[in-house]
Amino acid sequence: MAKPIMARATAVWLVENTTLTFKQIADFVGMHELEVQGIADGDVAAGVKGFDPVSNNQLTEDEIKKAQKDPRHKLKLKFNPAAVGEEKRRGPRYTPLSKRQDRPAAILWLVKLHPELSDGQIGKLIGTTKPTIQSIRERTHWNIANLQPIDPVALGLCRQTELDAAVQKANARKEAEGTAISDDERRKLMSTEESLGAAPEPRIPTAIEGLETFTLGGSKKDEDEEDKRDVSDAESFFNLPRGDDADDEDDDGR
Repeated sequence: MAKPIMARATAVWLVENTTLTFKQIADFVGMHELEVQGIADGDVAAGVKGFDPVSNNQLTEDEIKKAQKDPRHKLKLKFNPAAVGEEKRRGPRYTPLSKRQDRPAAILWLVKLHPELSDGQIGKLIGTTKPTIQSIRERTHWNIANLQPIDPVALGLCRQTELDAAVQKANARKEAEGTAISDDERRKLMSTEESLGAAPEPRIPTAIEGLETFTLGGSKKDEDEEDKRDVSDAESFFNLPRGDDADDEDDDGR
């Protein structure tokens, strides 16, 4: 179903100027019902100026009146011949400046959990370039040591439906090529909730890299020789040195 332009501003206008239910507004603008309720409470879209869908040729007054009388009625976007074909996106996805720094973490998540996706599919999903994807695949990205994989849906870089569609398309391609992932590999894929709740991977500080196998104990050979030492004689086991008192006793006993 086609959605109106400036969906959030349109929702603000409908909340302020109509008696439509939150669900009716949410279905029309493509938002969650709780988000529309947040607009009504002032918690969401604070400072956003309402966008009149009637004066901008997206809704008719009759359609709004009909929906206000019947809460089950779904608003229908006014047909605009000039907008036919505009819903198909051309070129790479635009990513807001505030979210561009999150793209490497999203790429790492997709590369690790959805290896069936091609570089082109990842680029379209989150609006990035193939060289950036390749650098993360090869772990040559300048910030790879500090990256943590994060679900792009949770970051708001793409929708879950878009990700699911891309994964299904990739799996269909793999099956056609005879290289589809197995059921065991598919079970290892984490859901959005699991990835958000997963603990970060432990990292070794760069200052002590290479010391992972360092130990304060001796070698295994030394330990084996220590175990084989004859301990039948307590005096030889403890190897206690003879002090001056022992020498004095010997002298007196002569």
